[in-house]
Amino acid sequence: MTETATMSGLRKAAMLMVQMGKDDSVRLMAHLRENEVEELSAEIARLGALDVTVADQVLEEFHTLATTHRYVGQGGMDYARDLLEASMGAEAAKAILDRLAVSMTDMPFGFLGHADPRQVLSYVQHEHPQIIALVLAHMPATLASPILSGLAPDLQSDVAHRIAVMDRTSPEIIRQVEMALERKLSSVLQPSELSTVGGLQPLVDIINRADRGTERLILEGLEGRSPELAEEVRRRMFMFEDIKMLEDRAVQLVLRQVEMVDLATALKGVADEVRDKVVRNLSERARENLVEEIELLGPVRLRNVEESQAKIVQVIRSLEQSGQVEIQRGGDEDEFVA
Repeated sequence: MTETATMSGLRKAAMLMVQMGKDDSVRLMAHLRENEVEELSAEIARLGALDVTVADQVLEEFHTLATTHRYVGQGGMDYARDLLEASMGAEAAKAILDRLAVSMTDMPFGFLGHADPRQVLSYVQHEHPQIIALVLAHMPATLASPILSGLAPDLQSDVAHRIAVMDRTSPEIIRQVEMALERKLSSVLQPSELSTVGGLQPLVDIINRADRGTERLILEGLEGRSPELAEEVRRRMFMFEDIKMLEDRAVQLVLRQVEMVDLATALKGVADEVRDKVVRNLSERARENLVEEIELLGPVRLRNVEESQAKIVQVIRSLEQSGQVEIQRGGDEDEFVA
């Protein structure tokens, strides 16, 4: 086993950069992300003097991987495997190809990570709703939310529905869509097995970061297409644990409309900060009754806990719809102007 066998990839990269010289290293770093440059620079600073033998091993490994990449490009992974096994043996070839497979795996639509949502919106808004849904499902919710908000209302609800019911998509289709979008955005962006995407939670995350008007339009659109799906989205948009984010006045208003047995059941197994938020907003007498009710309940089925929590969440949503309670969302931040 070589001395580099257990060495981290970051350390090998740092050793390689040192041996490349300043000019080549600077050109290479220009293609890295800021956090990668920081990590690599810190590792270079920790290197100290290089062991000649270890440095040579790093160079040899880099050369082998680079050569393997060329083989893959010319004839595919099987071609590269045949060549490496013939020259190095099956075990060494497998180790190299395993590392190569990791290095060649990219997150779909990764080039959109630092994109301006307005630019992406201008290009995707005329695409088929399924294409838009596929793109948004792969994007971080903070980027996907303003794009979904910018779509026309009918298209918005259609895309939201498709994200929610999306399950698995062929990697080949994902790659085709990715390449097409990357070509379209190439003038405004600097490019830097079955994939599970979409589903209810990505849609909920997107809606939770949207403004209230967008939320209402999306939910109304979903209601027309699938009332059951719309209700499930509503149920997930505010979780019982989120009660800790409500103002004390709002919590007190909610607790006045909740049965003590439901409250006691809902608090079974929750985090201390959630329980403290509730208890702090009860009168001393109600607090004593709650403690007594919890003790009387004993062990409770998880299904019963979730049902009681759902009842309380429904109370919160009803109070929000009537304007008596405000739920803070990612798209609700106030903006100030001079």
